Amino acid sequence: MLFDPPLVPARLIQRYKRFLFDAVLEDGREITGFCPNTGSMLGLTTPGSRIWLSEHDNPNRKYRHAMELVEVQAAVVGVNTALPNRLAEEAILAGIVGDFGSYPVLRREQRYGRNSRIDILLSGPDRPDLYVEVKNVHFTRSAGLAEFPDTVTARGAKHLREMADMVEAGHRAAMVFLIQRDDCDRFRLSGDLDPVYAAAFAEASARGVEAYAVKCAVSPAEITPSGLIEIDEPVLAVL
Repeated sequence: MLFDPPLVPARLIQRYKRFLFDAVLEDGREITGFCPNTGSMLGLTTPGSRIWLSEHDNPNRKYRHAMELVEVQAAVVGVNTALPNRLAEEAILAGIVGDFGSYPVLRREQRYGRNSRIDILLSGPDRPDLYVEVKNVHFTRSAGLAEFPDTVTARGAKHLREMADMVEAGHRAAMVFLIQRDDCDRFRLSGDLDPVYAAAFAEASARGVEAYAVKCAVSPAEITPSGLIEIDEPVLAVL
């Protein structure tokens, strides 16, 4: 996925109010922009960090700039949570995720379960439907190891249970953890931060839900799915 038009560099002043941030552009102007990420963004909000912004001319938008990338040490990290579904589709079509690319029909945001929507539904003749839930990942605490979640996600645990129900009804279901950074070659669940989600994942796996971790190559020019990485055992809370 290319960034078109090109992104604008800036320095972060602060991120606040969940959806907003302040930054300084290269010409010295201070701006307030939209942060398309409702998560905690642990480790990605240090004042003074170099960030990259998309710029929008739409007069109906309240803020002209949106945060897309943050530079952390040697890594460039994607923070826009609207992109993982699109990147997961690119990975599927590129043949990166198992046999997903062999399904002839791909539909987005389909209703299922108990008042839920699945991110991607794959289907085709003479095969079970495949329900794909995509999770954005950009959190790391150890070199080379991406983790999810970085905060409690009750909604995520609910989705895991509903996906397992789909498997037991005769379909397939899979989690795709889309990692918007290229400095990690392993992935695991941070069960110490959300033990309920880790337990729900273990239960869903036992019931047949598949899991894939997709790493991306990230730069100010583009984000591109680059391959699968290993999924480690979850780190659990010390009781």
